[in-house]
Amino acid sequence: MRRRGDLRRIARGLRFQLTASFALFFAVMLIAFTGLFRERLIKTLNDQSQELLNQEWSTMKGYMHIDRVAVTKPLKVYWIYDASDPDETNSVTEIQKVYLVADANGHAINEVINDTESNGPAESSTYEDLGGDPPAVITKRVRDALAGKPNTPFFITRYSKSGEPFLIRYGLVYDDRHANPAPFYVAIGTSLSNNAKILNGFTWIYAGVFPASVILGLVLGWIVAGRALRSVRDVAQAAQRITGSNLSLRIPSRQAGDELDYLILTFNRMTERLEASFQQIKQFSTDVSHELRTPITAIRGQLEVALFTAKTVDHYREAMFNALQDIDRLSQIVRALLLLSQAESGQLALQKSRLNLCRALHDLVDQFQIPAEAAAVHLSADLPVECYADVDRVQIDRMVTNLLSNAIKFTPEKGHVFVRLRPRQDRVEIVVEDTGKGIPVEHLPHIFDRFYRVPGSGTAPSPEQGLGLGLSFVAWIVRAHDGKIDVKSEPGKGTCFTISLPGADVPAGAIPEVVEHA
Repeated sequence: MRRRGDLRRIARGLRFQLTASFALFFAVMLIAFTGLFRERLIKTLNDQSQELLNQEWSTMKGYMHIDRVAVTKPLKVYWIYDASDPDETNSVTEIQKVYLVADANGHAINEVINDTESNGPAESSTYEDLGGDPPAVITKRVRDALAGKPNTPFFITRYSKSGEPFLIRYGLVYDDRHANPAPFYVAIGTSLSNNAKILNGFTWIYAGVFPASVILGLVLGWIVAGRALRSVRDVAQAAQRITGSNLSLRIPSRQAGDELDYLILTFNRMTERLEASFQQIKQFSTDVSHELRTPITAIRGQLEVALFTAKTVDHYREAMFNALQDIDRLSQIVRALLLLSQAESGQLALQKSRLNLCRALHDLVDQFQIPAEAAAVHLSADLPVECYADVDRVQIDRMVTNLLSNAIKFTPEKGHVFVRLRPRQDRVEIVVEDTGKGIPVEHLPHIFDRFYRVPGSGTAPSPEQGLGLGLSFVAWIVRAHDGKIDVKSEPGKGTCFTISLPGADVPAGAIPEVVEHA
């Protein structure tokens, strides 16, 4: 049972599948190549046999003559050659092995060899063994040849009673010694047994070579697949060495520019993202510890002071009041962290509805007029009459509130804060701009990180500066609405946040405005 499981595991392995695919491809290619080569070999052998018969046909026309011995006697076939010449004798003998001579009516003509009359017809025994040609067939072939091109050679394949194949060439021959020469039907042939032997030998050789070739292909495929997967194993071993404590480890590229290098590049980029995430988690843990420790330490200090030094009710009341302020700050941090964690983990679902952003921004600007006046900051808005979008009203209010709160907080007296709403085809742009302190360029990439606050004079941030979570909320709200946020800032001149959200083209009065809070 265990061996069967091992075999199944091997069969499912990538190396085995690559080897099997290579062997299958090799076998298919070998079969296709062999088939094409065999067809080419058959054609070559047939062409050689036809060429041989064409040569014998020319030789036959030089040695064979058809004439009458006397006027009252029938036609005779004469073979005129030098019997003392072995070359001529062999040529005539080879032709006479398989041949037939007949008149246009299909009647075989008697032959005379070396001016000695033969008792048989001008048809060899081998040709007779092939079945001969009936008169009707001969007559039709003569008629077809005369209707077409009389000198065109015709080839057919026939088999003897023993199954031996023969290639037969037939055509017309004329007696040129008469004024009106008559056509005669002549057929000669040659055995194809040698061709069959060559094909059978090739087939047996192929039958022996094919299994050996497939086995060789399997072995080579196994070796090549192993070498190809060696780099993959190196990547896997390097990946095993990467842990949370050494995420800076990178797999070196092979500089081959192939798929494996692309895999290594993708893996290294994934490791970089993991390293950044781990670093962010580590920084987040540090920030949370620091943010929670500060109010807890303050609460402890207030209570210790009250316990050891307070002597009157007013002293205890003051200590309790300060402790409650720190507890409230601690509660704000915990609530903000919980809400942000739920948002980024997908637990906080958006409740979208069709909203007129002009009305919503107008209400928010009105709400912030009082704190703006208290800070001696001029707050104004440039809004169109109508601009609709499918958004979550609560989250949009939180986003704009955070931006306005920061803009007013970091804008000096007599400064300006502007809110603009600009429809852009299928998008909507919300712009919050101020003439405040601005943000140095090196801090812009980090302002949306949790607890990140731009360093000021070097002192620790005061509670009035916020928790450093507002812009993190802004970034999440924008992403949740499939939007984009862009920030431009210059120290001493101010900051401009531009938020782009998907818009919704709605005719005036078609859909009622949504003004109430969720």
